[in-house]
Amino acid sequence: MRLEAKRGAPGAALYQRIRNDLEVKIVSGAWPPGHRVPFEHELMETYSCSRMTVNKVLSALADAGLVVRRRRAGSFVSRPRVQSAVLQIPDLKAEIEKRGERYGYRLLDLRKRTASAQDRVRLGIGGRATVLALRCRHEAEEQPFAIEDRLINVQAVPDVLKQDFSIMPPNTWLVGHVPWTEAEHRITACNADNDVAAELGIEPGAACLVIERRTWRNSEPITAVRLIHPGQLYDLIARFTPTA
Repeated sequence: MRLEAKRGAPGAALYQRIRNDLEVKIVSGAWPPGHRVPFEHELMETYSCSRMTVNKVLSALADAGLVVRRRRAGSFVSRPRVQSAVLQIPDLKAEIEKRGERYGYRLLDLRKRTASAQDRVRLGIGGRATVLALRCRHEAEEQPFAIEDRLINVQAVPDVLKQDFSIMPPNTWLVGHVPWTEAEHRITACNADNDVAAELGIEPGAACLVIERRTWRNSEPITAVRLIHPGQLYDLIARFTPTA
């Protein structure tokens, strides 16, 4: 395992270059959760730098929640996790199967495009960013369980363009491969319009639960998703203790 060395920038610039190289491999999914990061002596040889510089990089990645350092074993890419959040980020496929029900999935639409004004607001991005826009349906026992409307920031997750989302749900892939450091949930209710009612197999005007979520990695937007569930099919439960 060897990274391509980039030379010519001492001190802080070299530290930032090494950190950026490792972050790109982690965030892109090239190094999936559990992957061992090169040992310190390997990074020292690759970048012709001191142990102090390498240790500073790995410590910063650990502080950002991207790697876990284990004494004598090395450093490993972290599993995606919640930072001080009441609600976990669910994998609907795993949730449905955990209940003993048969999971189904259908990709309804997928488009790579330059972000529209509405896309930029949803994701919190600027400029001529590129997004991957997906719409899909999740099913439990062959009955519609949720409609998913998602935007993914291609700059933050370039490997997303290589995935076949006609087979794997986007959230399953993101949860398993893309680390994040901050998430926001917004929970509301709506009445199904004609299109949503047809996709969920419910009556127009029926009550629906809406979960909107955004995630970031060190302030860089990763994804924005809107999930619409038939109101009677989904519960949100949070168990917590008082804090100071």
